[in-house]
Amino acid sequence: MPQFDFLAEHRELTRRFFLKAGVLGFASTSFATPLSAAESPAPEKPVKRDKAGAYPEPYFTASEQFRDVSRGKPVPHSLPDEKKREVGLTRETWQLEVLADPDHPAKLGKPLTKKDGNALNFEALLKLGEQHAVRFPKVMTCLNLGCPLGMGLWEGVPLRDVIWLTQPRENLRRVFYDGYHNDDPKQLFRSSLPIGRVLEDPFDLPPVILCYKVNGDWLDAERGGPVRIVVPEAYGFKSIKWLTHVFLTNLAAANDTYAEQNNDVDSPLKTFAASLVVPREVKAGEAITVSGYAQVGISGLSKVQVAIESNAEPSPDNDPYYTKMAWTDAQLLPAPTSWTGLPNGKIPADTHGFNAAGVPNSWPLRLTNAHWAAVLPGLPAGEYTFRCRSVDEKPQAQPMPRPFRKSGHATIESVVITVKD
Repeated sequence: MPQFDFLAEHRELTRRFFLKAGVLGFASTSFATPLSAAESPAPEKPVKRDKAGAYPEPYFTASEQFRDVSRGKPVPHSLPDEKKREVGLTRETWQLEVLADPDHPAKLGKPLTKKDGNALNFEALLKLGEQHAVRFPKVMTCLNLGCPLGMGLWEGVPLRDVIWLTQPRENLRRVFYDGYHNDDPKQLFRSSLPIGRVLEDPFDLPPVILCYKVNGDWLDAERGGPVRIVVPEAYGFKSIKWLTHVFLTNLAAANDTYAEQNNDVDSPLKTFAASLVVPREVKAGEAITVSGYAQVGISGLSKVQVAIESNAEPSPDNDPYYTKMAWTDAQLLPAPTSWTGLPNGKIPADTHGFNAAGVPNSWPLRLTNAHWAAVLPGLPAGEYTFRCRSVDEKPQAQPMPRPFRKSGHATIESVVITVKD
């Protein structure tokens, strides 16, 4: 889990906010407990300051800091180097087959296969990248978890450019793809997309890519290298690691492994907010400092709101989504002033979502994370419950428009705060 970098960034951004707000003692707050143990952040680790006394701002997660939820026995990235070379999990030995689905074939003029000696290798992929490479920021997150796995600047070649090499003619409705799975059919993990999404980028989204770099460095084995799929607007299960096969099919339905596990495989990233720092106890009348992050989904983010209510007062009936609470706007914190984790600390030219000077075209960026903070007024002694929620650009307040867990994390978390005399 990328907590070391992510919390370091959060601490620095909120430090500035609370200092400007004239609030002292905010550093004594403690991390809120998320909704489940599986989502709990690691304990805060000491973070080294730079020479000026400031904390680093690693907006992009170092490759080794990503939370890993890879599948496999053994996990493919743990294989010995010799085995990786043997099965094509190195840049020198990687090959991708792009062929018709044997059961529901699309008509192709020139499939890319090992048998015909024209499977796509890494050198050929980089050659395509000289003309077609794209890069974009994206948070990698799991459909059923509320905590991000990590933020990356992903780089690669649009999948459509490789599909066109096969000279598709007709009966092409969907793209299936899978990765290396220890030659064990029971470990096969696969995903799929409608061909329309692969060939065209709606709503100013970046393209689906065959990814070979993250944060300017080659994709390592733990991140799915040498090549993986990255689908900008999708949850992590769509971005298959250790890519080996792409099948072009006339079948209209998804064949995703996640679909077999009672998940919604077509929902894109959802906008939601969660807390990171909330005090467990405060003194009566003392200002309450709270902060957290928001995942900016496909519908964008207009604001984060916070609310606190006394547990001594009965909650309104018929209000499962807390629409009757006295919500107030938190402050969305600005973009980082530097881009630690990238070569030279700069956004490369022609990065999706940024201008020529490396400045975001808007903030917060869709499909990424944003930080927020708020100062709540002091309260009388008693027990209270704090909540936060996101409001997207529609504007729909969390947990809407998709309140169902299988369509992405939606729950409004609750944190108890005790106010003492």
